Amino acid sequence: MISKTYKVAFIFLIIAAIGVLSSCSRSASTASEVKTVKLDYAYYNPVSLVLKEKKWLEDELQKDGIEVEWVFSAGSNKALELLNSKSIDFGSTAGSAALLGKANGNPIKSIYIYSKPEWTALVASAGSPIEKVKDLKGKKIAVTRGTDPYIFLLRALDAAGLSEKNVEIVQLQHPDGKTALEKGDVDAWAGLDPYMAQTEIEKHSKLFFRNVDWNTYGFLNVREAFAKDHPEIVEKVLKAYEKARKWALENPNEFVKIVAAESKQSEEVAAKVLSRTDFTNPVIGEIHKQAIEAAGEVLLKSGVIDKSVDIKKTIDDLIDPQYIEHIDTN
Repeated sequence: MISKTYKVAFIFLIIAAIGVLSSCSRSASTASEVKTVKLDYAYYNPVSLVLKEKKWLEDELQKDGIEVEWVFSAGSNKALELLNSKSIDFGSTAGSAALLGKANGNPIKSIYIYSKPEWTALVASAGSPIEKVKDLKGKKIAVTRGTDPYIFLLRALDAAGLSEKNVEIVQLQHPDGKTALEKGDVDAWAGLDPYMAQTEIEKHSKLFFRNVDWNTYGFLNVREAFAKDHPEIVEKVLKAYEKARKWALENPNEFVKIVAAESKQSEEVAAKVLSRTDFTNPVIGEIHKQAIEAAGEVLLKSGVIDKSVDIKKTIDDLIDPQYIEHIDTN
């Protein structure tokens, strides 16, 4: 006869086995529920334009019966809105914008660096008397709130002893800000490429204040719930991104042509944008935490982020390198 102890142990083994099978069943069921993966593409994320053009992600995911849907992001603020509303699963933002979104409760994880750009500066028209940041006092400035150019502007004002209260902010999406500057409706614009490069070349607009270190990298973000439920899909997306990034580095002339065609800019404009963009390090980590922490301090000081927010903890919760660490980036 089987002893009572063995009976109890046997029962526990059965329960454990049922639990494992149930977990596997749930995982398979969850994976099968994904019919479409939704990503943004953005002119400020040139790698996304290559990936969209080449359809490498479509080729990979169709093996699992999953389709790919591309959604246009006009700026980091729009990408964050799309992520928050579950309209996309992966979205492109500046690092500082991702921090702002996370601080405001947007449930995202930053998992990849698609570029280290100098994509923003303060711009004035060719004949403008504005030469330095202090000259902006009392002036109209076009900017897209919640984006790297907006945070760049706040940092520039702060460094010059000014604040948002000393200027008149005109909220416009990036291309409309460029148009407003060129028409003379505003005195300055917190610019973003490729529109910034376009007005430099076509209208001889001047970048009167630049600081490459205040451009807070291009972050690829994923919805936190999506990453938790579908880590295998996250890795497949990053592998496809890596294929596109490496192709871009190996094929610079074709890269320019794709960026120009997708962004509806001249190849001269596209080349200028890419000449001030570094695509060599996609691994997200400590250096990126440091870059956005400095931006976060200005956001706290300016009242854009509530004083109750712990910036360092928010950054630690935001940046998640585990997925890219499993992928060959060499």
